[in-house]
Amino acid sequence: MKAREASADVRQFPLHVLREYALLADGERGALVGPRGDIAWMCAPRWHSEAVFSTLIGGSGVFAVTPVDEPFVWGGSYEEGSLIWRSRWVTTRQVVECRDALAHPAQIGSARVLRRVMAVDGRTRVRVVLDPRAGFGRYGLRDLRRSDTAWTARCGPLHIRLTGLPEAEHRSDGGLQAELVVPAGGHRDLVLEVSERALSSAPPDAGRLWSQTAEAWARAVPAFHSTMADRDARHAYTVLRGLTSGKGGMVAGATTSLPERAEEGRNYDYRYAWIRDQCYAGRAVAVAGPHPLLDEAVGFVSDRILADGPDLRPAYTVGGGPIPKERSLKLTGYPGGAGKVGNQVSSQFQLDALGEALTLFAAAADHDRLDTDHWRAAEAAVAVIAERGDDPDAGIWELDDQRWTHSRLSCVAGLRAMAPYAPGARSAQWSALADRILADVSATCQHPTGRWQRSPDDERVDAALLIPALRGALPAGDPRTRATLAAVLDELEQDGYVYRFRQDERPLAEAEGAFLLCGFTTCLALHQQGRHVEAVRMFERNRAACGTPGLFAEEYDIAQRQLRGNLPQAFVHALLLESAHLLTVPQPGDDPAGR
Repeated sequence: MKAREASADVRQFPLHVLREYALLADGERGALVGPRGDIAWMCAPRWHSEAVFSTLIGGSGVFAVTPVDEPFVWGGSYEEGSLIWRSRWVTTRQVVECRDALAHPAQIGSARVLRRVMAVDGRTRVRVVLDPRAGFGRYGLRDLRRSDTAWTARCGPLHIRLTGLPEAEHRSDGGLQAELVVPAGGHRDLVLEVSERALSSAPPDAGRLWSQTAEAWARAVPAFHSTMADRDARHAYTVLRGLTSGKGGMVAGATTSLPERAEEGRNYDYRYAWIRDQCYAGRAVAVAGPHPLLDEAVGFVSDRILADGPDLRPAYTVGGGPIPKERSLKLTGYPGGAGKVGNQVSSQFQLDALGEALTLFAAAADHDRLDTDHWRAAEAAVAVIAERGDDPDAGIWELDDQRWTHSRLSCVAGLRAMAPYAPGARSAQWSALADRILADVSATCQHPTGRWQRSPDDERVDAALLIPALRGALPAGDPRTRATLAAVLDELEQDGYVYRFRQDERPLAEAEGAFLLCGFTTCLALHQQGRHVEAVRMFERNRAACGTPGLFAEEYDIAQRQLRGNLPQAFVHALLLESAHLLTVPQPGDDPAGR
């Protein structure tokens, strides 16, 4: 069926480029806030639930706090070590600020959106609009009632309560609106609750929720020192923390359907936990130290391996459940894309995820963080590699089934990483299995120039082929490692950014955006070769590919300097965190002059 026309909320709060949206998250769900103070995206009560606010992808529903005085210019920042966002608007008369967060610690099945309007520069007026539309816009408010301090309503299957705005009035097209006046030096708290359960009779205390939220973030996010970029490394950890649920599952991205390339159909639902991405994040955290996100990644991945063994799926819901099949929404989508939910990835086999799981377990073993169940999961992963290590798989880029070089070298890396920790004869057995896989890959996937190629039937170079050497599949000095890096730099690097692979005869930038994961991976590969100045140059280039809130998408359009794809993308933040730490560690053969 034809997508719906853009909603009135989209016309009232128009869409912006992705670099201008900030993330609010509490581990169980997330929201994106635009530069006009509009929450343009939030699924509730869980990451993969249907959206309550979906103007970002052409739906309806909005919760906005925006200055009355126009014109204004926008800015903002996160409070250090948290996902508490402060929007800041400068009008021709004054400065207006709004402090936003999802209440933390999170409640399962119930989201609490905190918004504090602050009169930092004299008497302040803002416009507030609340119009939740559950089910991607299918359900408006019903049974709307007002008490002395709160409004309550139902919205589809959800229970809604807004506290702190009793003077609000009904909008003609649904929802509530008000012009809020805050006296100089004061503030006004708004609390929106969205729950799958009936709400308690007593409205929440906003001051207490704010205190609990700030304290929870202070406990959850460590400080990092002496990295290449302390503030950005800490922010990357904070984003990963916000994307990780109480059960340890970390969503790959907070959104769905944001296009990687306009009008080419590459828009996917990333609100699920990919095993590979979870391993990247856990290993990055392990480089920084034995922080809780490492334990949560190990726990989630090991539970999935023990539950499913040879039938391990590439991705799950954050609770460990199956992912629904992909379906289209009757929405216009973000410009250049189309609304979709669900993902076909569950029907795939991705061999490299097993190798990455072993690499994660080895990183945890370095910190003595493996228990009996984790060891059982490691043994189960090795058994699957032994059984299916030569099977075609969809690979890291989730394409057609082939015997992808990256997938099998990832298994070599994982086996080699875990072998030193394996008890008794298992160490030699796991090393021998790694040797057998490497011998086969060497015989079938080595390009005539001496580098790795993508598969036995695909001679192209792929930036993903740098990853196994970083994880220990081969020594840094192996000629194939060096030749592959040289080919990536020669064929896939442009202006300090790196593309995945050459898709066809078109210029790289015409086929897709640069992949930020590949940029940070190449940075680490340069560092591994002792080319420190080049590594730092590439690190700085790629860490600048974000907007004011410091969030990274999957791809970066070099020509337009714009983010592409779902936002934020967890594995990019993970590789930034890892790079920021590892670039400070000297490598054998480091050349200070960068020769």
